[in-house]
Amino acid sequence: MTVTEPTALTLDEKAALTSGANFWWTKEAGGVAAVRVSDGPHGLRWTDTDAPSAVARSAPSTCFPPAAGLAQSWDPALAGRVGVALGRECRMRNVDVLLGPGINIKRSPLGGRNFEYFSEDPLLTAAMATGWVRGLQSQGVGASLKHFAANNAEHDRMRASSDVDPRALREIYLRAFQQVIQDAAPWTVMCSYNRLNGVLVSQNHFLLTQVLREEWGYDGLVVSDWGAVADRGAAVAAGCDLAMPSPGPDSGAELAAAARAGAVSEADLDRAVARLADLSRKAADGRAAWASREPGPGYDVDAHHALAWEAATRSVVLLKNDPVGDRGPVLPLSASESLAVIGVFAATPRYQGGGSSHVTPTRVDSPLEALTAQAGAVTYAAGFTVDGSGPDEALVAGAVAAARAADAAVLFLGLDAKQESEGFDRTTIDLPAEQVQLAAAVAAVNPRTVAVLSHGGVLRLAPLTAVVPAILDGALLGQAVGSALADVLLGAVNPSGRLAETVPVRIEDTAAFLNFPSEHSHVRYGEGIYVGYRWHDARDLPVEYAFGHGLAYTSFGYSGLSLAAVADGIEARVTVTNTGQRPGREVVQVYAGLPGSSVARPPRVLAGFAPVDLAPGQSQEVTITVRQADLAYWDRRVDRFVVEGGTYAVAVGASSRDLRLTGHVTLTGDGVRIPLTLNSTIIETLADPVAGPLVKEAFSTLAGGGEQDAAEALGVDLLSLIGSSPIGRMVSFSGGAVTREQIEQLLAAANAAAG
Repeated sequence: MTVTEPTALTLDEKAALTSGANFWWTKEAGGVAAVRVSDGPHGLRWTDTDAPSAVARSAPSTCFPPAAGLAQSWDPALAGRVGVALGRECRMRNVDVLLGPGINIKRSPLGGRNFEYFSEDPLLTAAMATGWVRGLQSQGVGASLKHFAANNAEHDRMRASSDVDPRALREIYLRAFQQVIQDAAPWTVMCSYNRLNGVLVSQNHFLLTQVLREEWGYDGLVVSDWGAVADRGAAVAAGCDLAMPSPGPDSGAELAAAARAGAVSEADLDRAVARLADLSRKAADGRAAWASREPGPGYDVDAHHALAWEAATRSVVLLKNDPVGDRGPVLPLSASESLAVIGVFAATPRYQGGGSSHVTPTRVDSPLEALTAQAGAVTYAAGFTVDGSGPDEALVAGAVAAARAADAAVLFLGLDAKQESEGFDRTTIDLPAEQVQLAAAVAAVNPRTVAVLSHGGVLRLAPLTAVVPAILDGALLGQAVGSALADVLLGAVNPSGRLAETVPVRIEDTAAFLNFPSEHSHVRYGEGIYVGYRWHDARDLPVEYAFGHGLAYTSFGYSGLSLAAVADGIEARVTVTNTGQRPGREVVQVYAGLPGSSVARPPRVLAGFAPVDLAPGQSQEVTITVRQADLAYWDRRVDRFVVEGGTYAVAVGASSRDLRLTGHVTLTGDGVRIPLTLNSTIIETLADPVAGPLVKEAFSTLAGGGEQDAAEALGVDLLSLIGSSPIGRMVSFSGGAVTREQIEQLLAAANAAAG
């Protein structure tokens, strides 16, 4: 790794540069210019003061769908276009780094910050985040990939240790970070508050230097989450280059004094300053490039709102759309129908999360206004409150009366901002009971009832699914929420979103249920690699709605699957046909598994995907390349990713549980060989081409009259009895007939022959 040398700075200047000047600015010293950062990620949270975002109202900017919503588009190119728009808004405000995207895995549906993260799956997360980062940085604005790493809960978030085994850490919690870093080169990485296996991440040399720098080759800047640094010297030594925000006027002097005393290496300070200088140069280049553009700086507010609308429409998931009577499916609704629009979220929509990412939008489209403008007669009823007071009989009665008098009823349900936010985890995934009761009452008088959901975290939908024939999941859709939902409801837009996380039947079925959140500042990741759909599929548990699920107002057929091993993995080709009457967009999903694997694995994992737009009757061959690296598992014996050779089962379909076609393809794999030692088992040694025949001969000697006689004497096959014993124990088992020296010579010969 090449690191730019720092300019000639005093030790005091070097120490000062490694912390912020205030809440949003880095320091300036010795020719290293200050850099302006700002909260994101789904909009620019910009203030004209240096005060914390929690106490300063931000200036208006476009509020795009948060990650929980945007991920449901399964469209990295769209994420890239959103990133471009965010970059333009940042440059207009002279913001150099936008603090995002958040790419932590949704380990539990209860995670309080899940609305800010993309998915339960690392491949989908990485694809969406890579598009977003590339788009943002194309405008000369840096991304800050966060929160690195294993930051999956809000409870006790500044102290709790995420205790994760190496395989789960690499395959689930670091994999998306690695791919985005290597494919998109974000300018900065933000280290998280928590501990990882007992060590504060801000002081975690293994994570910040060994993994991030040495293994992955990252040469950008590591910035702390705000207030995450407890020990400046330990943080710098571990690889955290910048402590944010300002830790106080004496902190820099204390760090310099520690360096003079030898408690902190000046070489570590030099590396941090070099990275700060490099970030400062990138920011200056970004400003200069922006200033030279024609026409001058600025962005089209209306065009960005239109992009927010497009992103929102692409992110709506049609979960359910059953027929009612002889009229066919409830959706789409007709503009000539009379509608009862019910629920406070219709008039005051929930469209983003709470906390540091809360954006002041340029405007907000409400569903009620949009439906009133487009549909026929619209009657509104609040139906429920969000103050926690429970069912209101008068509001329910008004909603039921409106629904009874209308051709169709549209219920806007979900979670209020007070029920999910940064800073705390949820305690339940249930919809508020009064909303479920309202849905049942409305559906009882109007069978053509549609539920529209707004929420940042997964909801238990079984009670709702049981009473309404149609459900649209909007997650959080940003400032164009109202017009986007109205256009989907009325059929101007064919829904094409897909779930980015599993909707369980109940919280008890989820992987982290017994280990969430933390106890005594430790959270045990006891489910290992079995997160989300991996857990449900491995245990064959029923789910309410599967990962990747999403319906449309048309239908799609799959045919002609062909698979081929290629240089970098597997090439899957499949023909997709729009078999319905409307133009639509299908998200083709590829899942791969290895039956009979030598290690524990989920039955299948997402290995690739691609959206395709098709007119009615149109067919198109879709080609998806499964990267061989995405099939690898983390082998603890050699501390690296390994692709296991064998015949992989590859399935193509419309969700993790709607798999239309399956085929098989054989991959050679990496052929890992573990050197033989005295602790290697007899079976492992027998499998070695050099040691095996010699051990077999000794094995026969041990058996006396032969293996058959030994089996009869012991009532069991001898190899089954002692095969899992270390080969070194042959000395004892043979009564000295086989010596330790003989075994050591045998093992040395086998290891030498293997090279």
